[in-house]
Amino acid sequence: MDSKRHGTFDEDRLRDDAVAVAPPEHQSPNGHKPAVMDPAQFHTASEKILAVINQVIDGKAEAAKLALTVLLAQGHLLVEDVPGVGKTLLAKTLARTIDCKVSRIQFTPDLLPSDVTGVSIYNQSSRQFEFRMGAVFANIVIGDEINRASAKTQSALLECMEEHQVTVDGFSYQLAEPFMVVATQNPIEMEGTYPLPEAQRDRFMARISMGYPDKLSEIEMLGTHQAVSPLSKITPVVTASDVAAMINTVQRVFVSESVKEYTVGLGRATRDSARLRLGASPRSLLQLLRAAKATAALDGRDFVLPDDVMLVAESVLAHRIILDRKAASSGDTPQSVIRSILASLPVNQESGAERRGS
Repeated sequence: MDSKRHGTFDEDRLRDDAVAVAPPEHQSPNGHKPAVMDPAQFHTASEKILAVINQVIDGKAEAAKLALTVLLAQGHLLVEDVPGVGKTLLAKTLARTIDCKVSRIQFTPDLLPSDVTGVSIYNQSSRQFEFRMGAVFANIVIGDEINRASAKTQSALLECMEEHQVTVDGFSYQLAEPFMVVATQNPIEMEGTYPLPEAQRDRFMARISMGYPDKLSEIEMLGTHQAVSPLSKITPVVTASDVAAMINTVQRVFVSESVKEYTVGLGRATRDSARLRLGASPRSLLQLLRAAKATAALDGRDFVLPDDVMLVAESVLAHRIILDRKAASSGDTPQSVIRSILASLPVNQESGAERRGS
């Protein structure tokens, strides 16, 4: 997007600010500093991941980049679309590009919460209860057709997604890092499904729709996917430690006060909109800024521009807001409301190039 339609930011000064106020490298409890990547390493690793995904899924470069953005922003991804457009394939491809533990959960009406989180089993030989880990104990968890499980089973993911831990029988167990849930669902067939409640949808950083591929991409797919799935040839191109370093690098991306003000202004505009019954939550704004930082890093910058916020705003906010009945009957969609708010929201030009502490 072109930020000049809304105002101008002094990119050179923002770049200087990013260097001047770069956050310190916080030490972990064992005294070691978290690993970070230099720009060249970060670019090489991200390009390797995107190249593999684009090799398997034709014509969906934007969806691939957003999936990687969510991973690097420590979020979770909801892939919502009709059957057969590559929802699960995207999730599996992203998982296979990383040399880490991956699990897949096929959500069905008879799936129990203990199947997801784990269960304590009595060991007769030791005469003690032992915890058996569930499928959620992995770096990347693929939840296929998540809306086919009951609300009780869906709620088993709430603590996992928000706090990266599982509590069973009064004991808490930490999940591995990095940790990401990639869930899919079909919004068309509603028979035998349990729609995700707002609390569950708000846990997902972004929602994307795959959509149908263009003609050339579909022809290419018919030629490459007939005999053997390209997924079978995928090998990891980065390690879990590489991804952890990329995440630490994203966390160090600089965000100016003016960009924070712009983000908050966007959120408050959704709450004040007459076309919306429910606006963006404070948590959604925090995740919006995290996604913007990952977008900036993928574009080779160590500071965030309003364009980064605008680029991910629709994917991050649209599934969290609820239309007013009148707006819904008039043909508005959450996406169209977000786009109209972005078009009318000005950027504070005076604070756009401010220096922290000045």
